[in-house]
Amino acid sequence: MPDKIAFLFPGQGSQFVGMGKDLVDEFPVARTIFEEVDEVCKKHVSKLCFEGPMDELTLTENLQPAITAVNLACLAALNELGVHAEVSAGHSLGEYSALVSSGVLDGLDALRLVQKRGELMHREALANPGGMAAVIGMDLNAVRDIISVAKGNEILDIANHNTAEQIVITGEKGPLSRAIQLVKEKKGKAIPLKVSGAWHSRLMQGAVAIFRGFMDDISFSEPENTVLFNATAETEKVPDSIKDIMAKQLISPVKWYDIMLNTLEDGVGTFVEVGPKKVLSGLLKKVAGPGDEVKIYNVQDCQSLRTFLGDI
Repeated sequence: MPDKIAFLFPGQGSQFVGMGKDLVDEFPVARTIFEEVDEVCKKHVSKLCFEGPMDELTLTENLQPAITAVNLACLAALNELGVHAEVSAGHSLGEYSALVSSGVLDGLDALRLVQKRGELMHREALANPGGMAAVIGMDLNAVRDIISVAKGNEILDIANHNTAEQIVITGEKGPLSRAIQLVKEKKGKAIPLKVSGAWHSRLMQGAVAIFRGFMDDISFSEPENTVLFNATAETEKVPDSIKDIMAKQLISPVKWYDIMLNTLEDGVGTFVEVGPKKVLSGLLKKVAGPGDEVKIYNVQDCQSLRTFLGDI
């Protein structure tokens, strides 16, 4: 077994039709998780995962519990086979799976939280339309300068700091469009994202207090192992403080680049992306330097699980 393992949990954008299906066939604990997500959401989210259609799966109120259920099914299979993380982190939505991995939440409560989160984010996106764009080839300070010029009196924020030169911006469509043009003028690359809202922007402010109030009835525990939070890139142990961080995550940038640097500095040697696709694995490869001797795996189905277990 490697000295130190980190589990990384993906968020929205990693979905595909068929995700989680073979885990349900092989692991009863995975089947239970998909039964729970259907019950929490009062609809067949499991069927959307297994059969689609993709358009319906991708709706944020469906996608958030769907991705979380797949993440948790992969996590449950790993745990059942004796593999546990010493460090956990999740990208945006994936942070709820990281809280389960670290013992802060149980799986059912995580599903309840993401169902409510998706519902509130969808509501705010309809009330406050906006968009997002990925900026490639510019560092954080350069992007901040562009935001300062482009936003005027409107809302434009940083959503994700994914790598040194991959940063997602988010906000109202006017300043977003101006920022995209400025990026191009400065020889950077700006890619509008196919999203239904301006996630991690102040346009989501109306959801924060409601979501924090919803958490009052959910039990949070102190982490049993290290969990690094999106909004701070640091650890936190006090349950009420964790609730505050998770509510503010709705309008805070995801400091993924800093989280990855902190895990590497902490001596993590094995990273496992626990959930669909390999988005986070790809980001990590751009962050880890030649001196960082790390192994990177993805566990999203039975085959990738067997591959990982065979290596350790």
